[in-house]
Amino acid sequence: MSTNDRIPLYQQIQDYIRKFIASEKMKPGDRIPTEKELMDQFNVSKITVVNALTGLANEKLIARVPGKGSFVAEGTDETDTAFSESPAVRGGRSSTRMIGVIMPTIHDYFAIRLIEGIEQTLHQEGYRSMIMLTHGSIEKEKDAIRELKALGAEGLLIFPVDEGNYNEEILGMKLSGFPFLLIDRYLPGVETHYIAADGRLGVRLAVEHLWELGHRDIAICSDSPLQTVTVQERIDGYIEALKDKGALINPAHMITDFKPLPVLKDAEAHPLYRYISNKMVTAYISLNGRLGVQIYQMAKQAGLRIPEDVSIVSFDDPTSIVEEFSIFTHVKQFEREMGIRAANQLLEVIRNGPQLTGFSKILIEPELVVRQTTGSCPLS
Repeated sequence: MSTNDRIPLYQQIQDYIRKFIASEKMKPGDRIPTEKELMDQFNVSKITVVNALTGLANEKLIARVPGKGSFVAEGTDETDTAFSESPAVRGGRSSTRMIGVIMPTIHDYFAIRLIEGIEQTLHQEGYRSMIMLTHGSIEKEKDAIRELKALGAEGLLIFPVDEGNYNEEILGMKLSGFPFLLIDRYLPGVETHYIAADGRLGVRLAVEHLWELGHRDIAICSDSPLQTVTVQERIDGYIEALKDKGALINPAHMITDFKPLPVLKDAEAHPLYRYISNKMVTAYISLNGRLGVQIYQMAKQAGLRIPEDVSIVSFDDPTSIVEEFSIFTHVKQFEREMGIRAANQLLEVIRNGPQLTGFSKILIEPELVVRQTTGSCPLS
């Protein structure tokens, strides 16, 4: 792989334009190559070209005029542009005071509290946020990264889609030095800044609590459409905790091969409902708050009492405006604190630039909050 191949395309375009302005001895007001010409020359999409030109405009090297094109800006000294480094290299980005936040969704309790922490911190530091949702699509994640950078984001906080094929936009940012931080999960084998709760410890706390209550048949459940790093770590923690107790591992109690339940009235046709109604286990560990609520509702629908007949531990507190769900025993992941620390860490990366050595790996220690959805194992 050549050195040029490792440089993101938008940055290659920027470096080309800098050298073009210098070699042609262009003056303020002179037109630079059009978007179409750059798209054809570099064989890239329009958004990549727009991203590159927006970055140069933020540096005040060029001025963009809608419907007219891009021009050398006033005050540009062409003699200094020939071999000038991109802002990512020299760590001197123009300040837009905007941070991009990329999330799969903001419709669960975890995400809402996480965003609250991020926005609180950014506001205190004089920054604003722009949130984009991916809905679990890696292509939408790529588009969001490109668009936020084109809009002048100084850094990105990303709750990444987790697939076998890494997002090359994330890898490109790592290589170019663009500031970003991953939330809740990391990319195995790729060193980046990231922050997450310790999922293995969280599951261990849940297993130990249920074990002390006499439960031996304990299921772990996830409705994630992807087998994410986060889900796998929690399942590994579940297996390790049961092995430490000398228990046999029953693969049938690791229930992950199903889709989220869209409507509760369809519950009786759902495989998880049949599992619950047949009393296959006496306790459930749900890997997110929404699923914990659904397990609770399906158990009630099947005529089971909680916690007399079945116990439930949920990751994240499912409490919302529905007061009923403030009763959940749950693994508290301190989502708001995670958002605060994520924003602070990203701002530190932006301020220190290349001077910051190494990558920060922040693991927040979870806590088990015992409420009313767990009780002693029922007598068989």
